[in-house]
Amino acid sequence: MMNINPTETNAWKKLQLHFDTIRDTHLKELFKDQGRAATFTIQWQDFLVDYSKNRITEETKSLLIELAEEVGLSEAIASYYGGEAINKTEDRPVMHTALRDFSATAYHKEEVAGVRNAIKTFTKSIIEGTHTGATGKTITDVVNIGIGGSDLGPVMVVEALQYYKNHLTTHFISNVDGDHVMETIKDLDPETTLFVIVSKTFTTQETLSNATTVRAWFVDQLGEEAVGSHFVAVSTNLEAVQNFGIASENIFPMWNWVGGRFSLWSSVGLSIALAVGYDHFEDLLRGAQEMDIHFKEQPFDENIPVITALLSVWYNNFFGAESEAVIPYTQYLHRLPAYLQQAIMESNGKSVDRNGNPVGYETGNIIWGEPGTNSQHAFFQLIHQGTKLIPADFIGFKKSLHGNVDHHDKLMANFFAQTEALMNGKTEAQVTEELRESPLSRKRIEQLTPFKVFEGNKPTTTYLINTLSPKTLGALVAMYEHKIFVQGVIWNIYSYDQWGVELGKQLAKQVLRDFDDVESSVHDASTKQLLISYKKA
Repeated sequence: MMNINPTETNAWKKLQLHFDTIRDTHLKELFKDQGRAATFTIQWQDFLVDYSKNRITEETKSLLIELAEEVGLSEAIASYYGGEAINKTEDRPVMHTALRDFSATAYHKEEVAGVRNAIKTFTKSIIEGTHTGATGKTITDVVNIGIGGSDLGPVMVVEALQYYKNHLTTHFISNVDGDHVMETIKDLDPETTLFVIVSKTFTTQETLSNATTVRAWFVDQLGEEAVGSHFVAVSTNLEAVQNFGIASENIFPMWNWVGGRFSLWSSVGLSIALAVGYDHFEDLLRGAQEMDIHFKEQPFDENIPVITALLSVWYNNFFGAESEAVIPYTQYLHRLPAYLQQAIMESNGKSVDRNGNPVGYETGNIIWGEPGTNSQHAFFQLIHQGTKLIPADFIGFKKSLHGNVDHHDKLMANFFAQTEALMNGKTEAQVTEELRESPLSRKRIEQLTPFKVFEGNKPTTTYLINTLSPKTLGALVAMYEHKIFVQGVIWNIYSYDQWGVELGKQLAKQVLRDFDDVESSVHDASTKQLLISYKKA
């Protein structure tokens, strides 16, 4: 991969000059072009991606693509798919795409297919009841114990695919908070519960603490000999898992060329396959694979991940927008913003470039959001009339899964109305005319008018998808994964390590040891005061 400071490229300099000419142009002015919507729309399979309500022109798009070409995006994509060790700080390839590659030339084809087959066989035995608990009862509940990528991906997908779920009830334990653990298991029947422990190294403090607590609760009721029938693991540390009491045939391997936040496609997705069945899990993989092919083969000007990543760069680095909102207009995707927070912010929250130098430009994006229409009654005030520029992704579906047309029409009416309102706003003249039709006095109208004016010119990208299915969900998630990659290439950073996560974890171990002798521990005055107060409680 080419290690180029993007701000030193010719394209960046052209973009800066171009930005100075377009920065105050209103979207309403741009929409005087009757062909604009068609020009800035990509139709791909079940996806219609309309990015016309963004503050760009054809020149903007052309210059952004020129930037992508100048920093070597094509070559980077080839390295990405070619299995090169593009995660240089850990000397690893980044091959989560191989997990959903069903082609004859797939990376580690036989190894990956073997794990998929093991997932298929195991999930079938649980769902059909041929694998029973220690007392002969069939499994009714599944508890996934993990954190970070071992939790956020599976829980997001299981929630998103509730419509496709089978009879099993799925639970997730992630936080090391003991109250969280006990609330999750307190009403479960150990005789009918399967526990899936997900930890690549089987050393993660939160996951091991939670798993150990759950195991003790379980053994207290059914005995040590029952552990093998109710606990399975996803890990690379076979010895540690077996010492925990899990038989080797109940260990599902994972690989160091798959980062945790991109691992739901691997055996980390075992809870997904248990919740919706293997066939739906495979559809999820195949949907992602189709987006992989699109990203790899489509020209940049019609490439969804490339275009959306370039838009993020445009707002982040030129407009100074620090955050992006993700607004899915379906309750099923209520966990998508949280999932994307880890995927995007852990990946591109970097301040050192690939040459080891501090960056002198903005990287990363703060990601946040909630489902519409709930979010309209929460934070949309800030997006509409606040002082911050917040580009937003609107994700909607043409058809509801349960077929309630009345509800879905109301939902989607809000979906379309919000992007239009964010674009157009409402002028002082429009507000005044509207208020004049009310019984208010002229003085009162003059007082109210400034508060009812909307600037508009707020950028949105619309993803209109036919239906929410395992395949379309897989494609949507893969799209965001590739968007992360493109941003990282342009910002000249390593997107696939996460050294920033480690420092707090290391200090937490030291603090835990210091609980035994707080008075003589070596900490700053604030931390020491807090520790003393905590231990006195």
